[in-house]
Amino acid sequence: MMEAGELLGMSERQFRRYRDRYEEAGEAGLLDRRLGKLSTRRVPVEAIEEMLELYRHRYLGWNVKHFHEHLLRDHDFSWGYTFIKTQLHAAGLVERAKRRGAHRRKRERKPCEGMMLHQDGSRHQWLASGPMLDLIVTMDDATSTIYSAFLIEEEGTASSFQGLLETFVAKGLPSSLYSDRGRHYFVTLKAGGAVDKIRMTQVGRALERLGIEHIPAYSPGARGRSERIFSTLQDRLPRELALAGMADIEAANRFVAQTYLPAHNARFARPAAVEDSAFVAADPQQLAQILCIEEERVVARDNTVAFARLRLQLPHSPIRDDDRCGAAVHDDFEP
Repeated sequence: MMEAGELLGMSERQFRRYRDRYEEAGEAGLLDRRLGKLSTRRVPVEAIEEMLELYRHRYLGWNVKHFHEHLLRDHDFSWGYTFIKTQLHAAGLVERAKRRGAHRRKRERKPCEGMMLHQDGSRHQWLASGPMLDLIVTMDDATSTIYSAFLIEEEGTASSFQGLLETFVAKGLPSSLYSDRGRHYFVTLKAGGAVDKIRMTQVGRALERLGIEHIPAYSPGARGRSERIFSTLQDRLPRELALAGMADIEAANRFVAQTYLPAHNARFARPAAVEDSAFVAADPQQLAQILCIEEERVVARDNTVAFARLRLQLPHSPIRDDDRCGAAVHDDFEP
């Protein structure tokens, strides 16, 4: 018995069961007894058709995971992800994923939150039938938590300050910020070249004053974490905005802050390797005075300074020699 079982790739006990079933019922006894019986877990055909129609008319183009999350949350379906994917493939509604390329080693995350933030922008058609807009994201390296995200017509100094201010007020000051070498982040002597470590942009000046190290990325691959998060956002956020009926920037930004980001972080953020936080508390009033456009001007004889095509009148001060003294002009932005 043991030798026969080994030849057939089964245990002696299993071989004995098959032998007894054959002696009792012949070849029919060797067939799986579940053949011809409907599974108690079988999904009704009508329910499958309902799911497919829902995908065709409301979620067409969504990836399977995103669609499956909405089925569970909004439509009272309880089927597994693999079953949904199989049905969508069979119906020709979703293409099978291409074979993945060679594995590449990722840069290790920082061990605790607040050690490094990423800030980046992505230009995309975020609103259905709307213009191309920039989405500005400020994210933690250790956890991939997005602290700030908003749409704006064009990325620049003001949008960088807005993302930093929202994050610093909510969380505190980080140890470092990682960004590309865009002209509002760094001064470069030539396009694609090394950053100038002496001359600073408005963002660079503000970060230095706050004691935050500013780290430039020297290739798109170096911003891999940001690139991956934008790939996810470009796939999911436009569909969520369209589903919610968002048609303008102001309403869309409220939706992103109040509805989308909490759900996104719950789905994609991960715990840091170390529970401690590297964030340092900051005074919001001080932040507003630093995270702004700051220009040096000379006071004219009439006690005014020129700034942005304006002539600004300064109040007289007994402790200042008004004639030809220096003055710092701050241009605060409205978030």
